[in-house]
Amino acid sequence: MGTNLDGFLHDIAQSLRSRGDEPLEQLLQSQRSSFPGIWQDQDLAALTTKVTSQHITTVLDILQYGVDISAVEMPPAAAEFARRAAELGTPLSELLRSDRLSHVDTLKMLYGETVRLTSDPELRDEAAMRLISGTFEYVDRLAEQVVAAYEEARDRRLQRRLTVINEASRRIGTTLDTARTARELAEVGTNHLADFVTVDLLEAVLGDEGMRAEPDPLALRRIAQQSVLEGHPESAVETGQTHSFPEGSESAQTIITGHPLRYRPASPDTQPWPAGLPGGHRAARDFDVHSMLMVPLWARGSPLGLAQFFRHRTADPFDDDDLLLAQEITSRAAVHIDNARRYTLERSTSLTLQRSLLPLHGPQGHESVETAARYVPCGSLAGVGGDWYDVIPLSGARVALVIGDVVGRGLRAAATMGRLRTAVRTLADIDLMPDELLAHLNDVVIRLQHEEEQDADEISATCLYMIYDPISQSCSMAGAGHVAPAVVSPAAGKGDTPQHAVDFPKLSVGPPLGLGGLPFEMTQFEVPEGSLLVLFTDGLIENRTRDVDTGLALLRDVLVQPASTLQSTCDHVLSALQPDRPSDDVALLVARTRALDAEHVGTLDLPSDPEVVAEARDYATGRLAAWGLEDMAFTTELMVSELVTNAIRYGKAPIQLRMILQYTLTCEVSDASSTAPHLRRAHTFDEGGRGLFLVAQLADHWGTRHSREGKVIWAEQSLPA
Repeated sequence: MGTNLDGFLHDIAQSLRSRGDEPLEQLLQSQRSSFPGIWQDQDLAALTTKVTSQHITTVLDILQYGVDISAVEMPPAAAEFARRAAELGTPLSELLRSDRLSHVDTLKMLYGETVRLTSDPELRDEAAMRLISGTFEYVDRLAEQVVAAYEEARDRRLQRRLTVINEASRRIGTTLDTARTARELAEVGTNHLADFVTVDLLEAVLGDEGMRAEPDPLALRRIAQQSVLEGHPESAVETGQTHSFPEGSESAQTIITGHPLRYRPASPDTQPWPAGLPGGHRAARDFDVHSMLMVPLWARGSPLGLAQFFRHRTADPFDDDDLLLAQEITSRAAVHIDNARRYTLERSTSLTLQRSLLPLHGPQGHESVETAARYVPCGSLAGVGGDWYDVIPLSGARVALVIGDVVGRGLRAAATMGRLRTAVRTLADIDLMPDELLAHLNDVVIRLQHEEEQDADEISATCLYMIYDPISQSCSMAGAGHVAPAVVSPAAGKGDTPQHAVDFPKLSVGPPLGLGGLPFEMTQFEVPEGSLLVLFTDGLIENRTRDVDTGLALLRDVLVQPASTLQSTCDHVLSALQPDRPSDDVALLVARTRALDAEHVGTLDLPSDPEVVAEARDYATGRLAAWGLEDMAFTTELMVSELVTNAIRYGKAPIQLRMILQYTLTCEVSDASSTAPHLRRAHTFDEGGRGLFLVAQLADHWGTRHSREGKVIWAEQSLPA
């Protein structure tokens, strides 16, 4: 029976071979009806035909020539089919089901031939058993090899995807720069996925948070593009150029809805691209662009733009796996682009606010000091800080120099800086001494802390407040956690390179503002005329590689060299200490002192006697005549008379009249009483109470300042043109 069975199986195989392609067509017809998805891909369809043909040949060889099944290798087309299916993302279960169905159809075909060739039931049964056992053994062996080839290709595909994603994570978003992040996306896409990549962002996104009304809400700007061809000739839009998609087009809907689009033209002769795609038809015609992905750039639920991936050198069209990979790297880039956009917007807003709150120039016409200043925002990702400076004119020809640094970054720090600068100016307007002003400013900061939300960062700041008096050529200063200034004395030597003496006065530094506790102490010292007072924040002298002492030593080396102007002094200091973008904000204020000589100051000591009022008027008239200001005699005599009378009546000896000629005429009367004067409106029959009212009406500015020895009441008048 065995010999007869082997011969019968040989006859079956020979009979099927004699039919030509009929068995193949029979099996392919079953495949088409059972797995239509496979036939939609041209490559898989071609491989299916080849695999089926090779399977039939292998099975017939086993039957006709008695080939050992254990030695049979998987047909080459089957391995290629498994790898291709893995690359296309076809599930392994569907692949194995296709093989099992093909096996069943093959068995049906063989058994049908058995029935046709013999009527012997015993022979048919024996043949059926041999066919079932043999083909199942072959199918099992084939399935093992198919699974191995599929898993190898799938792992390779997953490894490629992980490699691309890892590289995208490493290369995209290296800086908080929108254009550079877009270029990084285009470069990664061209290296691993496409032959040509473009990145467009909405004009509304590139504007001020979309607040600026755009004539076309879908207007896009080409931010980046990359191609395997030099100069990206496929593009019809230059980098930086604006274009738009028609409303309702597929491209526009991709941006609006956030749903990606995979597009492959059916024929080069037809319109190959979605309507409104710039240069799409030309790219398909001239460069054989045959496949495209449109992936929207979305972040935090809002559209940012569109990334487009094209293939022309790569033969394979984009598949679903390519689309998923493009979505993955594009979504990562979108988050980085949105972060960069938000950072740029906040930094620009903070910097604009910061600069708007800083003085653009020193006080106009002030003759006590000549000033120059610089503010340099930090170059780190932390954002703009709260450094500030100010120059405030005070009564008696004095001037206040202020510099401070708010802890923190961003809009909060810039806004806090503006509030503190306003508070300093308000406190300076009532002529407080430096230590008293810082004590009041500390209370302001503590109140601001209490007003903030519970989860807000604690407000803190450092500040240095200095008053320069050009008459006594002295400085009074107090610090709240701030570094001491540098004082540069005029050059003492002669020759081509005179050296300046640089000193850092000892300053009893109090705690930073907002901490409370310890009091603030005032330091006083004299400065020669022409000295430089250099105030700065710690960002100037400190960085990641340099401590405070090293920074101060370097600052000293720069300041000993003479500079032609204060502006050049600022430039030299910044270029020497912070040649690159600093890691912290830098505020720098340089003031050259001027002295007010005796020719511009007149002083008269007065006893506490009403009869000296006339003497004070005569003295004032004489000083005005010496200064050529006789036209101001009547008004000045009246103000001096009222101020001296007020000091004699309500103050304490010693009493002094001082007249100062600068860019204004200032009359000051000082006494030893700390009682502040009170301006009131006298009634018709009141015998007094009109003195300060008259002074306030005649003077441009007037006020009171207190000192350790008493108080000073002053009044300023503008000089005649």
